[in-house]
Amino acid sequence: MKRILIAEDEPDIRELLEAYLRDAGYETVAATDGVAALDLFQTQPFDLILLDIMLPKIDGFGVCELI
Repeated sequence: MKRILIAEDEPDIRELLEAYLRDAGYETVAATDGVAALDLFQTQPFDLILLDIMLPKIDGFGVCELI
C-alpha cells in the first residue's frame, strides 16, 4: 500500500485529504507543523508528501529544502 504524508495545520483540510486518500486505498500519516513533518519523513518511508506552504514552526518551503 502506498503511504502519503500530509503536512497540513488546518484540521478540516487535513481530515478531508485523509478521508479521500484512505477511501482511494492509500495509507496516510498526518503532521500539523513543519518540525513534525520532518521528524516523520526522517523516520518513516513515504511514497508522496502533500506539503502545505504556510505551516507553523517551519514553513513548507523550509521543509522542502531540508528534505
